[in-house]
Amino acid sequence: MTDPVREILDRWKSAFDDHHPDAMADLFTPDALFQGFGPDVLTGRAAVRAYYEAVPDDRTADVTVVSTYTIADQTAGGFADVTFRDPVGWEAAVHLSLVLRHDQGTWRIRQYHVSRISTAH
Repeated sequence: MTDPVREILDRWKSAFDDHHPDAMADLFTPDALFQGFGPDVLTGRAAVRAYYEAVPDDRTADVTVVSTYTIADQTAGGFADVTFRDPVGWEAAVHLSLVLRHDQGTWRIRQYHVSRISTAH
């Protein structure tokens, strides 16, 4: 069995790096909860698509999976460290947590949460 978190994050990175908001939204369940860089929790694919549509085209992401788990056949989750970058030197490092659900024959993201990594306290 393949690791569903690694599989979904490979697809997520490809869609993010290529700036394909429709492909990004399709990775999420219709009722997904999404907490990105903004202050609001978003709900659903349309909101996820709009979020990624607003990301500048030149941003990319480096992803390192930290830990994964599965619960039965329908639920999985994990943690990753992600660094978002652009060509002129901007970058933002985050911790990413995911909960996945097996949905209509494929794994999809049910919950997505990032928190920025800061060394200042």
